[in-house]
Amino acid sequence: MTSIQSLHPPTTPDRRRIHLIFAGLILTMLLSSLDQTIFSTALPTIVGELNGVNDMLWVITIYILASTIVLPIYGKLGDVIGRKGLFIGAISIFIAGSIIGGFAQDLPWLIIGRGIQGLGGGGLMLLSQAIIADVVPARDRGRYMGVIGGVFAISSVAGPLLGGWFTDGIGWRWGLWMNIPLGILAIVSAAFFLRLPKHPRTRSRVDVAGMAMLGITSTLLVLVSTWGGTKYDWNSPQIIAMGAGTILAAVTFVWIEHRAEQPIMSLHLFKDRNFNLTTGAGLITGIAMFGTLAYLPTYLQMVTGANATQAGLLMIPMMLGLLITSVVSGQIVSRTGKYKWLPISGMVIVAIALVLLSTMTATMPVWLICAYLALMGIGLGTSLQILVLIVQNQFPNSQVGMATASNTYFRQIGASLGSAVVGSLFAHRLAMILTDRMSTSGEHAAGGINSLTPEIVRNLPDAARQIVIGAYSDALTPIFVYMVPLLALAAILLCFVKEIPLATTIDHQPVKDQTLDTAETVSP
Repeated sequence: MTSIQSLHPPTTPDRRRIHLIFAGLILTMLLSSLDQTIFSTALPTIVGELNGVNDMLWVITIYILASTIVLPIYGKLGDVIGRKGLFIGAISIFIAGSIIGGFAQDLPWLIIGRGIQGLGGGGLMLLSQAIIADVVPARDRGRYMGVIGGVFAISSVAGPLLGGWFTDGIGWRWGLWMNIPLGILAIVSAAFFLRLPKHPRTRSRVDVAGMAMLGITSTLLVLVSTWGGTKYDWNSPQIIAMGAGTILAAVTFVWIEHRAEQPIMSLHLFKDRNFNLTTGAGLITGIAMFGTLAYLPTYLQMVTGANATQAGLLMIPMMLGLLITSVVSGQIVSRTGKYKWLPISGMVIVAIALVLLSTMTATMPVWLICAYLALMGIGLGTSLQILVLIVQNQFPNSQVGMATASNTYFRQIGASLGSAVVGSLFAHRLAMILTDRMSTSGEHAAGGINSLTPEIVRNLPDAARQIVIGAYSDALTPIFVYMVPLLALAAILLCFVKEIPLATTIDHQPVKDQTLDTAETVSP
């Protein structure tokens, strides 16, 4: 059989060019990932000022949801028309959302701005990872993916820290306004330095129906998980109707993708065992990571008495754990070619960390909480980017955008569900506990339960302050242990991953040629 590599010579990347491209990608990924967490420390102040504690979860959830919906769209369009133009467009949308949110005078407009941010942020997140696959072979990609994981680690702490610093200083709106000059710098960097391999354009119909149906399915799923049991009873007509709508929309989406000429999420991806296993594990990781990260800074402010900046600093141990293990695991994969054991170990470590976090109390030493967070960071660092690398190694370059987007989509769905479900349960339990304990004791919160901010809580009479602190602790910590069985399931799934050798060349050939001799393009 004629060698595929003789028909399609592999691309040899220029290291200096890769480093220039990579520097620009790091900046844009930092922008996108920062905005997933930047308001976690500012959230108590924002919702207190705008009188919207009951809707606080939407400030974070809407960004994650919007970015999730557009992931497959960016992935597929990038495979079809090229990624550079889409990348610059995504940055522009991100800047527009930052402007709207920065000038918002009420919570609905802030949520709208955050949603528009998410529509651009999803492109930044996805295209950055796909562009790396355009210029770096899978075997060498581990060290770059490790650094990308480090960016997520830095943003997981820098976001809350910056949010706290802005809130305590010049104002939380600067968490949005700072994106304007940084976004413009990213556009200039992409325009001048982002030189990608020539991309063959294909004439095909855009899968508009698939895009629309995927958005409807994702939105309904998050609404059901957010409002079920809180705003509406689980057996209410509204939840039943939305649940039925979610199932109908999902079935319709599958039917559309089966018939589409260029589907945004091709069903053949789900015939690959490694894709299914890592995607399932990624979804669970998203639930655990964002269900924890989104509300721990709020807990730290209300329970330990830390201000917003201090709450961000207390997240540093988690960042260090994630940063170190992400970079080290990437180096290990690039040098040894072995990767299967890393995400399995990561899931086990995250499960242990969640059990420990569920034991937190209002009187627990802060250093011990930090130790638990460091352990969770270690677990996440050994798994996050390795799961993406496994997926990218399964498919040719002509499909890597769609494959990466589909995998990341389900992880983001997990993030949406995690932040929505945990936020919904947290807000519901908090309101119920506060109302019960305040009325029983005869105490009341200044401005009402819906307007509590860390500053108000610090100035409450001692008896009322202790009630609020106890309510925040009792409302959040039991939720962590609920996620432990999911992490155990993820570890079991990853045990069945087949460790295929990482490719040592970049294959830009069409998918039809890839099927002739898979071994010649995958084996090093």
